[in-house]
Amino acid sequence: MAARLWRWLREDVWEIRFRRYVALLLTAVVVAAAVWSGLVMTKEDRSCAPGVSRPRNSDDCVGVSTTAYDFGRAPFSATVRAIDRENRRLKPGSYVTVALFLPFTASAPASLNDIQHQLQGAYLAQYQANHDTTDQSPSIRLVLANPGADGAHWQTVVDRLAAMAKGPDTLRAVIGIGQSTDANKQAVGSLTRHGIPVIGTSITADDLANGQDGKDPYPGLARVSPTNTDEARALASFARVSGGQALLVFDKPGDPYTRTLQDSFQRLLTGSRIAPQSFAPPADRTLDGTTGNQFRQIASVVCDTPASMNTILFAGRHTQLRQFINALGDRGCTDRKLTVLTGDEGSYLTGDKKLNRDALTRNLALRYTSLAHPDAWKQQAPATGGGTADARALDDLIARGASQPVGPIGPTALEDGQLIIAYDGMRLAVQGLREATPTGRAVPPLTDVVNEWAYIKGSHRVNGASGWICLDGHGNPYDKAVAIVELTPSGGSRFVKLAWPEGKPPAKDCLPPA
Repeated sequence: MAARLWRWLREDVWEIRFRRYVALLLTAVVVAAAVWSGLVMTKEDRSCAPGVSRPRNSDDCVGVSTTAYDFGRAPFSATVRAIDRENRRLKPGSYVTVALFLPFTASAPASLNDIQHQLQGAYLAQYQANHDTTDQSPSIRLVLANPGADGAHWQTVVDRLAAMAKGPDTLRAVIGIGQSTDANKQAVGSLTRHGIPVIGTSITADDLANGQDGKDPYPGLARVSPTNTDEARALASFARVSGGQALLVFDKPGDPYTRTLQDSFQRLLTGSRIAPQSFAPPADRTLDGTTGNQFRQIASVVCDTPASMNTILFAGRHTQLRQFINALGDRGCTDRKLTVLTGDEGSYLTGDKKLNRDALTRNLALRYTSLAHPDAWKQQAPATGGGTADARALDDLIARGASQPVGPIGPTALEDGQLIIAYDGMRLAVQGLREATPTGRAVPPLTDVVNEWAYIKGSHRVNGASGWICLDGHGNPYDKAVAIVELTPSGGSRFVKLAWPEGKPPAKDCLPPA
């Protein structure tokens, strides 16, 4: 009896334990499944559109978009739809892909305007190329590459572009790049190491160019815009700046754009009697920070300088430029005429609502080098270096872009030069791609496109809407026209004059010297 009872208890206890183990096991399975399901759902939630997703710890939609995705920016929508319509029209095997590399998720209004206009310019050149009556090939497919608002995710995008260059997408060029920042320097370096041709539209920093000290750190990089040094040389030839009449105000520690602009300006100021004045902006130079306080003090220093010192050379980004102009508007010596000269970042102020435009009525002028201006080839036509017909061709295309079949592409603006310069950048890409395509083939080898930049000169130049594009042996535009523009109190800009790095337009043959 005792043995039977013992056996019954043992079996009963074992059964209870077994049931507990099963229950625990089932619970663990359910929990694991829930966790896995949550991870899967979370991963799926990171997707923004085909080819675009949010990296971990970021709400930025990063990647390469091949659809009508506008990165959540309504101003881009009309143009993006037009690009998608044009891309879907293309037949497989008839096209090569060009990526427009810009920070499409930027939030600063000035940056959004810049990107919107470059997007429009690149598309108009794509449409023009694909509908050329000469029926040249290959056709151009345009995709949008976003490295994030601050460019921090450039490596993710570069990896994707490198894969597209090897696969059926037949990526053969990257254009755009945007501002001359450290992140963009790294992106261009990586792209060119992959053998992918790059065309910088608005980059101007000297250290984001080939040919400095005879070195080419970015093999395959071509540029539409002059370097900061060339812009400063053109500005000097226009304004005839001398060391005894100018004061340098610069960003410390600076970034690639501001540092090379500072170096270029300092070379113009040999013998200056007043030490340069520095300011320290936030790391994110689109933010105001407390820099306004520094500029109020610098404005006082300006008033303390001799009356003969009437020119200020400003090496800084557009947010700080706006703060500086506002401070100068409240200076204590408004009876004294001052002219601020700066690089192409001045163009951003045409749409900056925080700018106190009354400052420009107080004996203060802001003049800057613009990458392009719609009036540059209308008011005067130099014997060489560009022409009215090339600018007029873009005007006609923009007018057609108001409606189908070209558009609609949304409201356009040309005063900041960004639409014009992106249009020229895509036209350079198209010429290089088509010249490099062997007879009987649809797609050019990457290396042949890279080699093509050496031949963009003379009769093979690109007759851009911003002026002739004649590349030297390092991919830089030789003696490119520089538009000198003045900001107006009414909110726009006034074209002043064309200037040239060499002091005069290039010869008719447009062949860079040895």
